[in-house]
Amino acid sequence: MARRERDNTPAMRGWDGQNGYTLATLPGGRGGILSTIGSHIAAKAAPYLPPWIGAAVLPPAAGWGVNEMWGDSALSAGLASAGMGAGGVLLSAVTWAVAGGTNKFRRYRRVQATASVAAGMGWLTCSVSAGPFGHPMTDLWLLGGGLFAASWNVRQIMRNAQDETEETESTGLGKLAEAIGLEKVQVKNARGNGKGTVKAEVVVPPGKTIEDVQAAAPKLAAALHVPPSAVTVDRNPDNAARGSFSARVADLLKDGVPFQPPQELGLLPTEPIPVGLYADGEVWFINPFLAEILQHLLVMGVTGSGKSEFARTVLAHLMTRRKLSIWLIDLAKGEQTVGHMQEGLDWFVDRKRGGTREAKAMLRCLPGVIAERGTALAEEGLDQWTPASKLNAMVVWIEEAADVADFDVLSKIARTARSVGVWLVISLQRATWKNMDIDVRTNLQAAACFGVDEASDAGFCLPDRVTDSGAVPDWGADRPGYGFSTGMGIPAKRWTTEVRGSLTKTVKEQIREMVVAAAAVRDPLDEESARAAGLAYEQRTHRGTNRTTPGTMPAPLHAAPEPAWDEDADGTTDDIDAVDPAVEEAAAMELQDAYHEVMSQIPADPEPDADYARLRLDDDVPDADPETDLTFEQAAKPSTDEARSILYSEIDGWATQGRLTFEPGDLIPATVAAGRSRPWLQGELKKLTSEGVLQRDGQGEYTIVRPIAVAA
Repeated sequence: MARRERDNTPAMRGWDGQNGYTLATLPGGRGGILSTIGSHIAAKAAPYLPPWIGAAVLPPAAGWGVNEMWGDSALSAGLASAGMGAGGVLLSAVTWAVAGGTNKFRRYRRVQATASVAAGMGWLTCSVSAGPFGHPMTDLWLLGGGLFAASWNVRQIMRNAQDETEETESTGLGKLAEAIGLEKVQVKNARGNGKGTVKAEVVVPPGKTIEDVQAAAPKLAAALHVPPSAVTVDRNPDNAARGSFSARVADLLKDGVPFQPPQELGLLPTEPIPVGLYADGEVWFINPFLAEILQHLLVMGVTGSGKSEFARTVLAHLMTRRKLSIWLIDLAKGEQTVGHMQEGLDWFVDRKRGGTREAKAMLRCLPGVIAERGTALAEEGLDQWTPASKLNAMVVWIEEAADVADFDVLSKIARTARSVGVWLVISLQRATWKNMDIDVRTNLQAAACFGVDEASDAGFCLPDRVTDSGAVPDWGADRPGYGFSTGMGIPAKRWTTEVRGSLTKTVKEQIREMVVAAAAVRDPLDEESARAAGLAYEQRTHRGTNRTTPGTMPAPLHAAPEPAWDEDADGTTDDIDAVDPAVEEAAAMELQDAYHEVMSQIPADPEPDADYARLRLDDDVPDADPETDLTFEQAAKPSTDEARSILYSEIDGWATQGRLTFEPGDLIPATVAAGRSRPWLQGELKKLTSEGVLQRDGQGEYTIVRPIAVAA
């Protein structure tokens, strides 16, 4: 009984897709196994039955019908056969035309379909007079119908292993390659994206390289009747014999790209910034602070190429972010470019706001800021800046850097600023070795290159692999806003795709209102960075607005700024900003040259061997005549503390007056008053520098970083 009570449900091993082979329980009872197997086979065979059903039913039914209708007399049979023969030719032609043939799979389908239609119509034509059920018509029906049904089954099976829509070869591009001497180069998977761009894979034969195809890119552009920069050929980093071809056959950006405002105010610096569109219609995003490595940016292009539009777009988005502070230097255009959005700049220097002197003070204080930020991040346990830090991210944007930059200082900033969350952006027309130090340019790993006059100029900004592919914006100012961009979180495969920046000239008022409203979310510069920036930051001419100092609504854009005037004793007024800083510097240089010329006219010591020749100005002078009764009373020499007080008071007075830079020679009067010599002065300056009070540049000039505690 126990054996009868056991579950007699049949079982078999099956694959469950996850756990391997398992025991699959089949339904028991009458006909259980056979019924299940039969159902499974029927379900699998069902898709392959239609060709057999059609071959078995349609020919005899149609043949019997036409024979019964027209086969009674020779005349009707002849006329019907002629008509059906002509109809068969026409139907075969239509089948050939509509079947398509852009790849080898579709070409085979076209041949198979056309042959099936032609054979069927031929057999049906013969059935008009011969009938469908006699020899050889029945033989042809059985053999031909079976072969054609089987051929369609084979096609169904192979279709599951290969996508028939895949473009395995482009006849048009292949013929184009042959026309320019690249007949052995294979062009595969050519596809259009429906937005004016065609892309394909390129495979070179033995003896050829992708560089050969890149060299032929101008010929391809000419053959396609598109601009040279519209055709690019990229190398495959994993296979030297393969590459990718891209051609922009229609310009979707010629009508301009509207400015896209931020989705909301108060985003973090790590959110992407939409700055324009790619040639294929996709949005051009940059995200420098979220990239794996914060890459400093070089913006290059001739006048009118679109650099200012790009700057306004990026800065407008950054000015609406929290945990971010922006410092900007623009001694060329200044207020013309960003005047309507200056409230979003924490520190803004142009010719009217600080001029060259304050611009250099900003750059000279940055190494100290970077060092202090590095210490703060180390205390937080961070290897690099993230939004979790108490520090703000910083953007230092320098327009026309060749006019203001001390490249020794700039090189140090570029090398050290990356890990502490300081993004350096340098913009100029040509980044040649005359305009920019090579070490600085090497550290600017991101690029936004707009129109240049010479193709070779693009190599100063873009990587070689980009220019080698044909992505060279050598159209000057003819296509403003167009260019190529790399780094800043942009995928490498997008570096050779043409971009166009957003247009901001028509929305200046809206951008201005947006920046003013964003004061409620902008954070002030963090205490660590502000303290390290010292007096240069504390005494800055321009102060932006933020949530602690929201400010007021600025004057409308059309209102001209009122100049600052200084009234003299006689009642007349003079423009205090009338003197160009460049003129002041030129005058100072002329004064220095005049000083050296006068000193060169002073004759040498006429008695170099005299007993008193060894004496210095700060030595005690002995009596000239020991027998004389005349005596000279010498003033007491100041003590060390008094001497330092004299020196420090002089430096502190300059800082109070806003003069933050000086040369050692400027302290000679104070040194003499202190009764000390030049070596003592040099020692004191070195001490103040080591304490962080002063900062010395490569030319021997000192910058006052923070106030000096003068002893009473």
